[in-house]
Amino acid sequence: MSNNTGLPKVTIVFDNGALGLVSPSPDGVLGVLCTGVVVAGKFALATPYIITSFDDLSNNLGITTANNANIVKLFSDFYSMAPAGTEVWLMAFADTVTLTQMVDVTLTNGKSLILAANGRLRGLIVTRTPASGYTATVTAGLDGDVATAVVKAQAIAQWSADTLMAPLFVMMEGRSFSGVASALTDMSTASNNRVGIFIGDTITTSANACMGMLAGRIAAVGVQRNIGRVKDGPISSLTAFIYDKKVEQADPGSIHDKGYITLRTFVGRSGYFFSDDNLCTLPTDDYCSLTARRTIDKAYRIAYDTLLNELLDEIPVNDDGTIAATKAKSIETKVENAIINSMTINGELGNDPGNQNDTGVICFIDHTQNLVSTHELNVTLKVKPFGYPKYIVVNLGFKTLTA
Repeated sequence: MSNNTGLPKVTIVFDNGALGLVSPSPDGVLGVLCTGVVVAGKFALATPYIITSFDDLSNNLGITTANNANIVKLFSDFYSMAPAGTEVWLMAFADTVTLTQMVDVTLTNGKSLILAANGRLRGLIVTRTPASGYTATVTAGLDGDVATAVVKAQAIAQWSADTLMAPLFVMMEGRSFSGVASALTDMSTASNNRVGIFIGDTITTSANACMGMLAGRIAAVGVQRNIGRVKDGPISSLTAFIYDKKVEQADPGSIHDKGYITLRTFVGRSGYFFSDDNLCTLPTDDYCSLTARRTIDKAYRIAYDTLLNELLDEIPVNDDGTIAATKAKSIETKVENAIINSMTINGELGNDPGNQNDTGVICFIDHTQNLVSTHELNVTLKVKPFGYPKYIVVNLGFKTLTA
């Protein structure tokens, strides 16, 4: 579809269906939207703050367990998983502001934090602590606020990608989980491929989720890394619950199968691990996992930054108005090299170990397109993901002398 109206611009369209699915860095910069209480002269609501260590809360903002216990726990959990120095953007709201309102792009709440960060945010972490007298209206196993918030979260993330050219994802807590996995809405049939819902906390019968643990793991690993990777070890807490049950006594499998992220255990391993990195969309969606979402979003940002230099530049053309093949090749090489230097060399793209020429990225420009008549340059960019062994099947038997 042509998109050659309005101001000159670079437009990148996410291609979907190609997969056929039946350390502190800018990639880990997250924004936190949560409930908070004003600290006079130090911490205001609906105001962006940059945090780089747990001590910043008390030293710079006057935040303590006495006045903002939920924020203290969130960042204590975060920095127990991510190293000090990891950048986080914080914005808090009154306890009357719902999850839905926090991420509603038509309001100034979460949108103002995204704008204040000027494209630095790669994801939003969303959690709420209502007033003590709040009673959740539980719908499909969660606070009804979650269901409406998921749709709004997808919209604000898509707005950031389309309008600011700064794609991001949203991780939201599954508030007030009833403890009944069968009651949950099946998110694997939805179409919100920028949103994930996390269920589970380090405190029993908590209406919240330990979003700080989740955020810390995301911030600490590369875009290609599954947050549930066993080699990266368990979460830092020695206790974990799915509502009122210890994780090992709960049913994380059913929660996972409904398209949510939760906590789990492994026989023979101590500690609690993230179950997977599901997003709220079909399993056949190329971007059904956080690893796919983060990988493609990083490629998006690199391609945009590289191709922006070509906007309104003089492009040599042939007599029939088509782009010169040498120029097309030059642009292809620029884009590929930018992604190779930022992703491939960091092990963030899959490549064939037996093929030294496989860089995990291909950029192609059809030099027969008529640039003079259309003023539009179509670029095809493909990056190769990794495979993730989610199921390992071993055929085990006895070896006999004659076998």
